Amino acid sequence: MDQKKLHKLVETIASREFSTEKELLIKVIDQIVENEDIKITGGRIWRLNEEEKSYKILYQTGNFEKLNAAFELKVEENPIFSHLVQERTILGNETNEVLREKGIFRYSASGVGSKKKIDNKRYYEYILALNSENIDENLRLALNIIATSLTSQIKEWRYSKSASHLKANLDEARKLQKSILPEHEIQFGDYEIYGVTKPAEIVGGDFFDYIEAGKENERLGIAIGDAASKGVGAAAEAMYISGALRMASSFEIKIVPLMRRMNELVHKIFEDDKFASLFYGELSLQQSGLFLYANAGHNPPLFYKAANNEVSLLETTGPLLGPAPNANYYIDSINFSNCDILLLFSDGVTETADSEFEPYGDERLLNKLKEVSKLSSKEIVLTILEDVIKYSKNGSYSDDKTLVVIKKRTSK
Repeated sequence: MDQKKLHKLVETIASREFSTEKELLIKVIDQIVENEDIKITGGRIWRLNEEEKSYKILYQTGNFEKLNAAFELKVEENPIFSHLVQERTILGNETNEVLREKGIFRYSASGVGSKKKIDNKRYYEYILALNSENIDENLRLALNIIATSLTSQIKEWRYSKSASHLKANLDEARKLQKSILPEHEIQFGDYEIYGVTKPAEIVGGDFFDYIEAGKENERLGIAIGDAASKGVGAAAEAMYISGALRMASSFEIKIVPLMRRMNELVHKIFEDDKFASLFYGELSLQQSGLFLYANAGHNPPLFYKAANNEVSLLETTGPLLGPAPNANYYIDSINFSNCDILLLFSDGVTETADSEFEPYGDERLLNKLKEVSKLSSKEIVLTILEDVIKYSKNGSYSDDKTLVVIKKRTSK
């Protein structure tokens, strides 16, 4: 399942009202197990007992023999528990005899929640162990996102239960974020580019940027990103990533090493419930219309070919920034011809919903792009944004919305 959609699924489930943290965790796990696209057949939630220095069963679901509620795993007898702090998710062969007797021979374990210290070692509050027919790298990446998203939602839940939200300095934060965004419109060779971002709150986690590259500015970098969650925390992450990207590009780093470095920075600097998507591509002045890009878990941009009125997707070329510090990325490319359009957007555009909770959706956006393809880049962005806002006027779900359009004008 797409990592961004997996994160959004967890976020959507956890956004409901829950009276306890346990209730939140159980609801998310049950919904994941029921979702046929994720291929999870069951699982357990373990909770850390600091006094007894062990993990005990909090909840278990699925078609397998259940463990006794009193069963526990001592942290000192299971070094894997402290290793999770570095790895987040670990897959391996089960060695515990009780678990093997229950038919569990391969395990997956992901850390969730805050970290607690026991005997100078740190341990996650919760461990999520999910069952799947295929315990492989794809499952590990999926569990990373589930665990990261759950941790974020637990923190949001705790924050929402506090007496009041911290509102001081929000206006200054809004001004600061606005100051780092580029001008909406830019011209580069035969290309006209227009971008806009509309935060769901006073500040948001979406960003875009135009970055001059090359000794003679013969290339133009175009970036769009989305930091997970909302509000001040997401805004801080977005501003950091945007600034780091601009600084890194000044050193003439090629796209693949650039994405690897950005991933390492996000993993190192931010708490482990934070991550971001990032799409970065470079236009050149070549007559071939070459556009090189890498996509770190961001919504696939729509590439409209004027010659045949067809749209293709620029799929991901690597995972989200943050959860997997040693992830690999690769580069891909397209070629612009006259009147071709590339539409970059954040998931707040397609996942905004109407009063019936029906999302705007990729198909609606694709059709709208075809409908307005004769317009200028600015007109395309503003027309689509207006359509999205009208569509979600009476809806209850709102997220940051960002749109950037690159259109190649007819060569003179």
